[in-house]
Amino acid sequence: MKLLFVFAYSGEEALTCLKDLDHEAVLILSDINMPGMSGLELLRQIKEEHHEPPPTVMMITAYGDAENYNTAIRLGADDFLTKPLDFSVLKEKLKAII
Repeated sequence: MKLLFVFAYSGEEALTCLKDLDHEAVLILSDINMPGMSGLELLRQIKEEHHEPPPTVMMITAYGDAENYNTAIRLGADDFLTKPLDFSVLKEKLKAII
């Protein structure tokens, strides 16, 4: 299986990347706190605009507070990870998706 990784440095850039891709996005890892558009706003737009099928979205934050968690889940996040990331846990989650 061949994977293509695309990196965006803002929520706005991520939305542009999604629109410009010539294939289906399978997974999006997004920080909650980003310059410009927040990761939560990016999540909301992804879930509203990409329906067939929507990509898996994992939110990442340095702040594991209940408010961010509840908001992310309500907006449709498939998972919520806190920094520092445990890469062995992330690897297992990625294997389950792919």
